[in-house]
Amino acid sequence: MKTWFARWFGGGDAAKAAAGQAPVPASAAAAPAGAASAPASASEVDAVFWRWLAGAESHASQARAETLILDELARLAASADAGANLVPRVPAVIPQLLRSLRDDSVTSADLARQLAHDVVLVAEVIREANSPYYHPSAPVKTIEGAVMLLGQNGMRMLLARVSFRPIINLQGGHFAAQLAPQVWRQSELCALAASILAPSMGANPFEAYLAGLMENVGLMVALRLIDQLHADAALPRSDQFCVALYERARALSAKIATVWDFPVTVTAAIAQAGQEGAGALARTLLLSDRVSKLRMLADAGQCAADGPFVVNGLDAAALACFDKLKNEDD
Repeated sequence: MKTWFARWFGGGDAAKAAAGQAPVPASAAAAPAGAASAPASASEVDAVFWRWLAGAESHASQARAETLILDELARLAASADAGANLVPRVPAVIPQLLRSLRDDSVTSADLARQLAHDVVLVAEVIREANSPYYHPSAPVKTIEGAVMLLGQNGMRMLLARVSFRPIINLQGGHFAAQLAPQVWRQSELCALAASILAPSMGANPFEAYLAGLMENVGLMVALRLIDQLHADAALPRSDQFCVALYERARALSAKIATVWDFPVTVTAAIAQAGQEGAGALARTLLLSDRVSKLRMLADAGQCAADGPFVVNGLDAAALACFDKLKNEDD
């Protein structure tokens, strides 16, 4: 993988930049005219993203710490609750509202009355309706107007996203507090990308959105474990650790989704993403995860938005989605 870093980022100094120590200049990530390079693999994108999150590199060997963390993640994945007790369950009001959204007889006024019991949800719905994504012709000021503008699918995605917020707001140790907001932001972008890309890939948009939100729950558990097990001020970041961390975190996410009674299709998509012969939902999740991570890396100056690290491996629809995610942060 070190050779890969040199190929994409131009040698040792640029490789350190890609690992999160300094931004990569746009010129370092740009390929010469006419040059063709193989797309980065999913594990290579994961490694660059993790090293950017992790920040400064430790000068001491962390092999023992890596083994301890990975072994504990494997133990959790094999346990009955898969570490689900380390993160809160989805609030009860959310499943109730989602059931109402599946009932064709429930009107916008009915939904508005249910939402009115939770002032936080009211604020979220109105804020969402006034976001650039929906482009209202005039400011939306009532919950009834917001519900009508968002529609059934918009409401379902909003409620799903809100239901995951407590996971991010948990009081944790140093690493969880430092990295969780960025991990959550990537989950939001992944979910949005999945809902955009799903129709053209033959997947259900809402299931794709749920899978995007759920995919990183295991990584949140991993961050809490690292806070408990790891005394070093710097995070592990070897090639082997990066690959194994994401593999085991995704396995945890799939198990926790089962514990939380998520749809079997969503659980299977998380477990199968990246595997040969995976279904449409799993393939949508894998691509959306890639697009969202590349978007964040480009926005952070870690690679050029039009460089080969981003462009190679994305078709026209994925590149259009990549551009749309940029607008989400504007």
